Amino acid sequence: MSALSDKAQSFARLHTAPEILRVVNIWDVVSARAIAALPETKALATAGHSIAATFGYEDGENIPVELMLDMVGRIVAAVDVPVTADLDSGFGNPGETTRRAIGVGVVGANVEDKVKPLADAVAAVEAVIAAGEAEGVPFVLNARTDVFLTGADRPLDDKVADAIERGRAFLAAGATSVFVPGLLDAETTRRLVEGLGERTLSVIGVPGALTAAEYEALGVARISYGPQTQRVALTALQDLAIDLYGDGVIPSSVRALN
Repeated sequence: MSALSDKAQSFARLHTAPEILRVVNIWDVVSARAIAALPETKALATAGHSIAATFGYEDGENIPVELMLDMVGRIVAAVDVPVTADLDSGFGNPGETTRRAIGVGVVGANVEDKVKPLADAVAAVEAVIAAGEAEGVPFVLNARTDVFLTGADRPLDDKVADAIERGRAFLAAGATSVFVPGLLDAETTRRLVEGLGERTLSVIGVPGALTAAEYEALGVARISYGPQTQRVALTALQDLAIDLYGDGVIPSSVRALN
């Protein structure tokens, strides 16, 4: 596990660097290879939503964990950069799921809290970290809280306070960063960074969000894109098909990435 441990440590350091860690989400081997081939790529993140969609499942823990981990393992084997996996909320056993993910070469993960009671959410974080320690890997946990995705009618101040309280507890339990998905404007981001600490907040890039450079200036550690990358790829495919059903031809600019 020494090589995997070294890779995990390198991945962790990317979160505290002055530059924001930009992680482009992928969902299968060919998408992973296409992104890993770029010199700017420092790490890859699987998108659980996208992997589930690839196999015809709805988002969440509807996809069998064995099938999800099989795809993750294939991705890890196909690239040299660190890979972090979306483990949803742990598939009923965050510690065991983390152990199995490490077994296929994963060095980090997103695990979400589903806004369950804080003590239960912290226990899940502790189980993930303990699994990494047992395997000899300093596992890089991007602990996710869904407070901005639930309770749309709740006051913003309450959601910010909850995210900070939960995030601090997750960091104290061993998480590397705190993932707060949602459309975060500059002021909300500033408040979260102030409450959690510089280079600990992880955000998602969605339509209407700030740029990665803007988040970086606010002290954010990491930005990823979830299912948005697959949606862009599928939009391009569908648009091409519409063109081909007309009088279109394959554009000469297409690159042979497969």
